[in-house]
Amino acid sequence: MKTSLAENRTAMKKELPSEDILSFRFHTGSGIECELFYADGIVDKELMGTLVINPLLRYRGDAEEKALFEALAFPELKCVKSEQEAVSAILEGNPVLFADGVSSGFVLGTKKVPQRAVTEPQTELVVKGPRAGFIEELKTNMGQVRLRFKTPNLRFETLQIGKQSKTSVAVCYLSGIASKKVVQEVKKRISAAEIDAVPDSSYVSRFLCPGRPSLFKQVNTTEKPDIFCARIAEGRVGILVDGSPVALTVPYLIVEEFQSPEDYFVNPYRATFLRLLRIGVLLLAIFLPALYVAAQLFKMQLIPLSLLLTIASSIQGLPLSPSLEVFVTLMVLEILNEASIRMPKYVGLALSVVGALVLGETAVNAGILSTPAVILIAFSGIGLYTVPELIETTSLLRLITLFVAGSVGIYGIVLFALFLVIYLVGEERYGSPILAPFAPIVGNDLKDSLVKFSMKQLKERPRAIGSANRTRLKEE
Repeated sequence: MKTSLAENRTAMKKELPSEDILSFRFHTGSGIECELFYADGIVDKELMGTLVINPLLRYRGDAEEKALFEALAFPELKCVKSEQEAVSAILEGNPVLFADGVSSGFVLGTKKVPQRAVTEPQTELVVKGPRAGFIEELKTNMGQVRLRFKTPNLRFETLQIGKQSKTSVAVCYLSGIASKKVVQEVKKRISAAEIDAVPDSSYVSRFLCPGRPSLFKQVNTTEKPDIFCARIAEGRVGILVDGSPVALTVPYLIVEEFQSPEDYFVNPYRATFLRLLRIGVLLLAIFLPALYVAAQLFKMQLIPLSLLLTIASSIQGLPLSPSLEVFVTLMVLEILNEASIRMPKYVGLALSVVGALVLGETAVNAGILSTPAVILIAFSGIGLYTVPELIETTSLLRLITLFVAGSVGIYGIVLFALFLVIYLVGEERYGSPILAPFAPIVGNDLKDSLVKFSMKQLKERPRAIGSANRTRLKEE
């Protein structure tokens, strides 16, 4: 930085030629020329005028760094010595003040980013439990986590990723509980990311597990601070990304998908029933269409006689083979689902109703599809949404099993299921097997897996995560 204000002004204009970078020039009470540089639209101008400009207009001292620093008495104030630091501060939304005769710039924390209110996320609705959700502003999200962890052990380490966007990423964990190895690995992978811009946390998740692409999730996500904090308390490491309401946590275990926040508001028996229901319905949703096709093509003895007669009367005269019929029905369901999501809210609702009623009934009456196939696919489509976070994976698995069943039959379905289990057994995230606590068997972790024990019996944190401190509950 230069002592001359004119030279600093020239340097800032050269580094920041964009029209949204504004400046305001004024003189102090003692005649010192000053100039504020800031990015329009993300600065609190009222606060800047009240706590910065007005005190300097009354300032009668000399052009000295220490004296000006004390005259400002601003709660968020720091000095920068280099042009690059000043440029970075302005681009982040913090104005920088230059004074003639002073070789430092003053970074003022008057950043004001337009943001929406904290509301309940539409993707994770609950009947019982907190309603707050993350928003797109990093500081607000960090504050929501801090409100739930009033301990000095809660640590935030902020990194920047993106050559052009310079997006702030906060790595969150509990010191003494989270594994130091996992924390270091997360920071290393984020810092090593070579990308121009990071518009969303999904971009960061690709770098957290840089190995071969996987059919299953590699990083868990949530939009709810209470779920995020519960995972942090178990020893996981969280990642918050500026500009995204979706938080990330690692390591990821597939059993997390069958756990719901409401499981901890009901008695353990009810929670256990709901978890077993989710896994049972999900397996039926994936394999039932394939079993229906395989039974018709290769092994009709699997179908009870009375049901077989009903199906036979329904499919009589159909122009499509069983596998093609189910495939077409699945494709119609996927198209309706995608269209209803992309369409405007109210039009999408009408489209879903019209598509389900008119297309389904018309196709059956026209003799293109059979009633059992439509009912089966409708049940399968509803069943997949009992575990919505796995919908992308399970919808693909359903199609694969359908192709296998149409080609090989029951034996193909069994072999594919075995292949899937072997594939999952070999998957791990940050040293934690994705199928834990079932493969390998971790006795302590089974207490909060598909079977839910009472809170008093969950005295230890999940061992599969590798927490540095396993004790969660101490009895008096």
